[in-house]
Amino acid sequence: MQFCVHNEEAALPQKLASLKRLKTTMPDLEILVFDDSSTDASAQILSQEDGLLTLVRGVDRCGKAAGMKRLAAMAQGDIIVFTDANVIFADDAIQKLLTYYADGNVGGVCGTLLYQDESPSITSEISTSYWSLDERARSLETATGNVMGADGSIFSIRRHLYPDFPDTVLDDLTVSMSVIFQGRRLIKADDVIAYERSVAVHDEEFRRKIRIGARAYHTHSYLRPQLRQMQRIDRFKYASRKQMRWFGGLFLGLAGLCFVGAIAGYSWILAAGALVVAGAAAIVLQRLGPALMAKPIAAATLIFATLYGVILGMTGRTFVTWAPAKSR
Repeated sequence: MQFCVHNEEAALPQKLASLKRLKTTMPDLEILVFDDSSTDASAQILSQEDGLLTLVRGVDRCGKAAGMKRLAAMAQGDIIVFTDANVIFADDAIQKLLTYYADGNVGGVCGTLLYQDESPSITSEISTSYWSLDERARSLETATGNVMGADGSIFSIRRHLYPDFPDTVLDDLTVSMSVIFQGRRLIKADDVIAYERSVAVHDEEFRRKIRIGARAYHTHSYLRPQLRQMQRIDRFKYASRKQMRWFGGLFLGLAGLCFVGAIAGYSWILAAGALVVAGAAAIVLQRLGPALMAKPIAAATLIFATLYGVILGMTGRTFVTWAPAKSR
C-alpha cells in the first residue's frame, strides 16, 4: 500500500489507527508513504511509526505523481494498493480486494468510496450526490467490461503493469488506464469499501475542480494515442463519462443559448420575456427559500470550474502540487 502526504497532520491519527488495524490482519502488508515536503508535523508523526510503515521524505515539493512513482519503484509485492492520506479503509478491504486477482485477466481493481459528512453543507451534499452517481457508473462499466479509470482514494494494480508517465498528469487515471492498454481488465469491487470526508467549503472544492480539470486535459493529451486503440465500447464509455463531464460547462452554456435562440427565432420579444420571467423566478425562489437556488447555483459553478480548468490546461497551465482541503 502506498500514499502521499502534504500537511495532513489533522488526518494522520485516524489514518494511522486504520493502518494498524490492517497490519494486524495482514502482517506482511508493506506500507510506503511519501512526504511531499510538509510544513506541518506530518513527517514527524510518520517518522515515529517505523514498525508500521516506510517513510520517504521529499527534499523539495514535487507533487503526488512524482511521489507515487518513487514509491512504486520501491514496492516489493505483486499487487500495489493506492490510496490517499485522508481515506480510511474498512478493516477487511484489502483482503476482499485481493480475492479479485484470482482471475488472471484482472489487472486492476477499484474499490468503493463512501463520503462521510460530519458537518453537512451544500457543497458536501452536492459532492456526495455526485459521487454516488459516479460510483454507480463504475459498477455499470464493470458489468460491460472495463472501468474507465480509477479514483486515487482506493484502487490497485498488478505491480508489473505500473507505467511511466510525466508529473503533470493525474497519476490515478494514468496508472489505472494503463491496465486496459496492456490487455487486462480494470474492474470495480462493490464490497471493497473505504471512507472519506467530503469537502464542506465551496471555495476549496471550486479550486480543486480547476486543478483536476487542468490535469485531466494534460492526462487526456498524454493518453490519446492509446485511447484511440481501445475497443469501441471502451472508447464510448470514456467519452461519455470523462470528456462529457470535463466539458459539461460548455454543454450547459450551449443548451441555454440554443433555448434562447429557438425562442428568438420565433420572436425576439418572446425571448426577452422568457429571460425576464426566468430572472424573476430565480429572485422569488431565492427569497422564498435560499436553499432552493443555492444547490443548483453551487452545482453549476463547480461544473464551470472543471471547464475552466480544462481551458487552462489547453493554454499550457498545469498544477503539479496540491494542498489538502481544510474543511475535510
